[in-house]
Amino acid sequence: MPDTARPNQFALLRQRRFAPFFWTQFGGAGNDNLFKFAFTVMVTYRVESASTLSAGLMVNLIAALYILPFVLFSATSGQLADKFDKAGLMRKVKTLEIAIMLLALWGFVAGNVSALLVCAFGMGLHSTIFGPAKYAYLPQHLNMAELTGGNGMTEMGTFVAILLGNLAGGLLMAFRQGPLLAGLACVAVALLGWTAACFIPATAPVDPQLRINWNPFTETARNLKLAASDRTVLQALLAISWMWFYGVAFLTQFPVFARHVLGGDEAVASLLLAVFSIGIALGSVACEWLARGRVEIGLVPLGAIGMTAFGVDMYFATLNLPHEAALQGVAAFVRDPAHWRVMADLFLLSASAGIYSVPLYALIQQHTPVTHRSRVIAANNIINALYMVVCSGYCAALLVAGVSVPVLLLSVALLNALATAFLLWRQPLYGQRFVAWVSRRAVA
Repeated sequence: MPDTARPNQFALLRQRRFAPFFWTQFGGAGNDNLFKFAFTVMVTYRVESASTLSAGLMVNLIAALYILPFVLFSATSGQLADKFDKAGLMRKVKTLEIAIMLLALWGFVAGNVSALLVCAFGMGLHSTIFGPAKYAYLPQHLNMAELTGGNGMTEMGTFVAILLGNLAGGLLMAFRQGPLLAGLACVAVALLGWTAACFIPATAPVDPQLRINWNPFTETARNLKLAASDRTVLQALLAISWMWFYGVAFLTQFPVFARHVLGGDEAVASLLLAVFSIGIALGSVACEWLARGRVEIGLVPLGAIGMTAFGVDMYFATLNLPHEAALQGVAAFVRDPAHWRVMADLFLLSASAGIYSVPLYALIQQHTPVTHRSRVIAANNIINALYMVVCSGYCAALLVAGVSVPVLLLSVALLNALATAFLLWRQPLYGQRFVAWVSRRAVA
């Protein structure tokens, strides 16, 4: 593993130890969202009559089936990543993705909703198996000076891929032959991902003698206990899961927020998604510059401050917005200066979330013993999924109670302040490192 005195995260894209891995995970994240969004558009606009469920319930069923494997099989996936060569495991996952997308192609062309629901579960399983190998791969191929930058690049790639996947899924489904085009695109992306995975260098298994416990319930309990055995790691896991709660709360409200608060059409909702995704991507890659090659947990409070401050300001930015009789398209929306503050706040709060999360991932990778790193990351995926489910319930409860979307998002921003205060109380080192980081920057 080469040492780098002045790490450059973008230079990693020219190196075999990182580039094939990056494009493999990029394709997987993109295909997840291309498939899910194309399927969502299909059941909403084309084949609602093919199901006994309403489009709204179908959308939530798709999301639930995708998340379910994270709860059920993350523990097993962590064991597989610790026991076997991660590069070989990733290639097998990509082969599974090709099979799932071939079924999806048939399901799109035939309008078979049941087959596509199976694919939604399958793609969730694909991501569940890939996740622990993905995050445990990096510290085996990057040195400590590169770890923050490598994680930043990975997070940036993930959110850019999510954005492009959603946009591609919506664009393709706008054509008359949309289902066919979307299905072919899913297969093509899966093939490209498998090709990239073939170039990932071998990654030695860290515990080849591990005996796999195939019972997901007892292994999930064991993994959570393993993560809880180290207070530093546990607090980082909880902090990352909180970021997913925060992010899901904003992402799921974009359609309603765009229409009923900002007076924009579907394209404006897509614009909000684009701004949010680009913000997280840029915040993630900024971490290496801000940390100067260190694993700098002092950035976590900095990101948390931004997540609350810009979230609160976005609420005030929505007060007294003009409301047109007809919904505005993107061009009219961005011409109105009244919307600029909302867009700036959305960009800055999402960039803050990127700054918040990357050091936490790097800390877990650095602090967890290599022999069970994948299983701890699997525990993180389980906790993330639980937080996302709780977030969905929280948002649904407030909306049913008649709370407006701006107030809902304001409440999440304020809860973030409480979550940050709890983290600093439980782990004062975060606050101490933040003060030290600010001091260093002030005299630089």
